Amino acid sequence: MRAKLLIFFGLMVAAATTVQAAGNPAKGQQKAQTCIGCHGVPGYRYPGPPTFHVPKVGGQHAEYIVSALQEYKNGNRDNPTMRAQAEQLSTQDMQDIAAYFARAGK
Repeated sequence: MRAKLLIFFGLMVAAATTVQAAGNPAKGQQKAQTCIGCHGVPGYRYPGPPTFHVPKVGGQHAEYIVSALQEYKNGNRDNPTMRAQAEQLSTQDMQDIAAYFARAGK
C-alpha cells in the first residue's frame, strides 16, 4: 500500500511539473504587455460602462489563467475587452502568458 501511495504522489508531482512546463514565462512576458496595461495596475477599475475592478493576475495559478482565457475566447465569459484579447491568442500564447503571470506574483 505504501508503494502505491508513493507512486501516486510521484505521478502527481510529475503531472504538476508537466503542466507548469507547458508555458514559457520569458515568451509570456513579451506576449503579456497588453495584459499588464490593466492587470498589472493595483486597484485598477475598468472605466466601463460598466465600471468594475480589474483583478491582478500575478501569482495566479497558470491552469486557471489558461482556463479563463479559453472561456473568454469561446464566449463563455462575458467581457468584450477580454474576449477581443483572447480571440487573438493561440493555446500556446495562453500557456506562455499564464506561465509568466504565475511566476510574476512570487
